[in-house]
Amino acid sequence: MTAKIFATDSVRPVEEFEQDALRIADVIRERGVGLGDRVMLKAGNSAGYVCVLYALMHVGASIVLVDQQEHVEETRRIALKTGVKVTFVDDETPIDQDADPIHLYELMVATAGRRPVDGTLSFDAWGELPDGLIMWTSGSTGSPKGVVKSGGKFLANLRRNAHQVGHRPDDVLMPLLPFAHQYGLSMVLIAWLTRCSLVIAPYRRLDRALRMAGDSGTTVIDATPASYRSILGLISRRPSLRNHLAATRMFCVGAAPLDAPLVESYVQEFGLPLLDSYGSTELNNISFATLDNPVSCGRAMDGIRLRIVDEDGREVPAGQVGEIEVDTPDALEGQIADDGSVVAAPKGWYATGDLGHLDADGNLFVLGRKFAVHRMGYTLYPELIERKVAAEGCPTRIVPVPDTLRGSQLVFFVEDEQQRDAAHWRERLCALLPAFEQPNRVVVLERFPLNRNGKPDKKELTRMATA
Repeated sequence: MTAKIFATDSVRPVEEFEQDALRIADVIRERGVGLGDRVMLKAGNSAGYVCVLYALMHVGASIVLVDQQEHVEETRRIALKTGVKVTFVDDETPIDQDADPIHLYELMVATAGRRPVDGTLSFDAWGELPDGLIMWTSGSTGSPKGVVKSGGKFLANLRRNAHQVGHRPDDVLMPLLPFAHQYGLSMVLIAWLTRCSLVIAPYRRLDRALRMAGDSGTTVIDATPASYRSILGLISRRPSLRNHLAATRMFCVGAAPLDAPLVESYVQEFGLPLLDSYGSTELNNISFATLDNPVSCGRAMDGIRLRIVDEDGREVPAGQVGEIEVDTPDALEGQIADDGSVVAAPKGWYATGDLGHLDADGNLFVLGRKFAVHRMGYTLYPELIERKVAAEGCPTRIVPVPDTLRGSQLVFFVEDEQQRDAAHWRERLCALLPAFEQPNRVVVLERFPLNRNGKPDKKELTRMATA
């Protein structure tokens, strides 16, 4: 089977696609970009995006990835802080025109009529850069941070990833994720590493994406829990869409907490579990559930160690909840300082700020962020409460609001397509929780607001809770 790149406007063999990337690499060099030069890529998912990304990696540029929807002012701040030489954009990108950006279509037009390029696409030079990739954290719990990553370590991490999950050359991967973020970018490059097919689908139009899955014979889908919940809703309303997933052998999930009822729904509907994973922008990908071990977030990949520690930093036994710490050779090189320099990251064990536990077989169970709330004399972890009620069919996000008398009030946001009233959900929640964990206020939403990489938007929920 010949591997292909499937897009909304084209289907091309990988070899032809890579020839285009080599031609674009030549054009990029002619525009003055060479080995180690820092550039910004800010565009939406497209075949052109992937082609230019490959070309920049072939040239050996240091690539600053910025979400297409990032505001102009923040984009300008990132460009100044990182000292980018050139910015590459598409027509939908909000950008300061003083940046004199190069549009992706300009590169495509400049390759017209060029002869084939000798040689093959190679990321070796890019892999030697300590700052091959600069990505930005989502900022869901604070200001976004510029994470500096070695190109070689990033690719090594993806090889571990592909080996553990079991990606194959005959696979057809369809990531329903933005490519400017850790999870989506990982899948784009795993397709290149394994020489398999890649589907560049409109991930915000899941009905169209499902049709592309059927037309392309998609075998592996990667998406957030919110997207998988929406896919189930689509199929329940339009059962014919289910047939488009007939060839799918793995449903992989990440980027946000996954609840047990959603996993069970996929087992009932497709006979396949949702395979959860754990990773971060800072540490790359860490652990994965697999078809032969579909347990929570699975085991850590080869060469990576996990441990759980208590408040005093002591390692705790299997089954006991504590903070997740990771020791990985694939960790970030450092973070971008305000003056544009790189502040080196410490080596060794890295405290993630996430709560979880390991089972006796080394499988990781992630429970949420380690944010303690003091209320009525108790120390509570809102994300542990969210997990508890989600397991009983109450998809909830909790926002603590300061209260001088109680310590905190808890605002429970409940996601409910049926829009049942707050009294209905308050009764259910209070039946599940002790008094000190029960809501002060319940707000029903048809859908949780999401940030750009598909996680529930904590900043927006906090704004709604305090409004």
